[in-house]
Amino acid sequence: MTIAQMIRDRAAGRTSAVGLVEDAIAAAVAAGAASPFSTTEFDRARGQAAAADAMGPGAGPLAGIPLAHKDMFERAGARMGRGAHPSLAYVARHTAPVLERLDRAGAVDLGRLQMSEFAMGPTGSNHHHPCPPNPCVPGAIIGGSSSGSGVAVAMGIVPAALGSDTGGSIRIPAACNGVVGFKPTHGLVPLAHVMPLSWTQDCVGPLAASVDCARRVLSVLTEGATRAQPRDPGHLRIGFDAGALLGGISPAMTEALRLVRHRMATDGHADRDVDLAWLAHLDEPANVIAMAEAGTVHADQLRKDCDLYGTQVRNRLAQAAAISAQAYLRACQLRRIAQERIARVFASVDVIALPMMPDIPPQVAELSALEGASLSRMISAVTRFSRPASLMGLPAISVPVAWSDAGPLSLQLIGPPGSEDMLADLATTVEAARLPTLQTT
Repeated sequence: MTIAQMIRDRAAGRTSAVGLVEDAIAAAVAAGAASPFSTTEFDRARGQAAAADAMGPGAGPLAGIPLAHKDMFERAGARMGRGAHPSLAYVARHTAPVLERLDRAGAVDLGRLQMSEFAMGPTGSNHHHPCPPNPCVPGAIIGGSSSGSGVAVAMGIVPAALGSDTGGSIRIPAACNGVVGFKPTHGLVPLAHVMPLSWTQDCVGPLAASVDCARRVLSVLTEGATRAQPRDPGHLRIGFDAGALLGGISPAMTEALRLVRHRMATDGHADRDVDLAWLAHLDEPANVIAMAEAGTVHADQLRKDCDLYGTQVRNRLAQAAAISAQAYLRACQLRRIAQERIARVFASVDVIALPMMPDIPPQVAELSALEGASLSRMISAVTRFSRPASLMGLPAISVPVAWSDAGPLSLQLIGPPGSEDMLADLATTVEAARLPTLQTT
């Protein structure tokens, strides 16, 4: 059920906030071992729901709507797990502004959702905690690091959940679980009392059941900040890669892109070929910046509690010690050059359309059989289309556009800074296109 449907049902008297929350709690409990929650706060949620009913359905834009969030947003008095070893959990003393804004909008908070350890890892696996199964594609990865958020929405427990995105951690789990993921412009949503990873790339945004759900939540997070509409949203210039960047995507994804491009042209948009091959060279500077900053965030904790970090996360953070100041500053310089170059691209197109991932989400067993360079190549394939937007601070939305006979295929729309409304408008039309089921063979 979408947020809009929940609001209509409350207004019509068909349900109540308490009813919506009890349904969500029942769905979470029924999930059993497959639950995406790391910590539940059901009693508190029931109290919030009762208060919402007492105030009426018009008490806020999200009044009585049950939500849940990645386990990295502080709430005073609540346990913060961060996907880490249980002994590293702590009780927060402050509440993150993003949660305060949702509270003021009347939303009900069911608890914290599972995530990759310290938000490091695009597959959703976690060294310390069991990983819930993918409710959309049996045996597939759930994506990370906002893994529980994607699963909770895909299971229908909540219509939206907060996640964070540093290199694709909202958009990748959204694509893996067949839901919408919306990464805003860097700096648009406050990061205070949110666990940091790479502070010059971190963003907070929603994973949601629909574009409209994501848009409603993001509007609350930004307190309705006005974002410019540079052109008539019904007649946009859509840029598609001329070919070099798309090497290696599956035939099903290739066909999905072709059908989307045809549909956009039919809807009156102008499709343009754009040279985006240079985006492939941004992976290294994005990684250097992320690891240097993450290494700084974790330096003291890592020296004190090295054995409490999972092997993969510990090894990645250890690399930070080898990154020189010159290498970090050079990566920052390359980011600035990339931002200047993408600005020139956006002088000729309004939106860039790319695959979210090369194909449907890979199987867990397929990744488990890999190691070393082979594993690195597979992970790089999962993140290859998501990292450029994060590095350059651009807004991007991942939306399912088609289903293959083996799983979802998602499109990523990227716009210039501040173009969230334009992206949401276009994503809404893409979402409604309902492309045919595509064959993977």
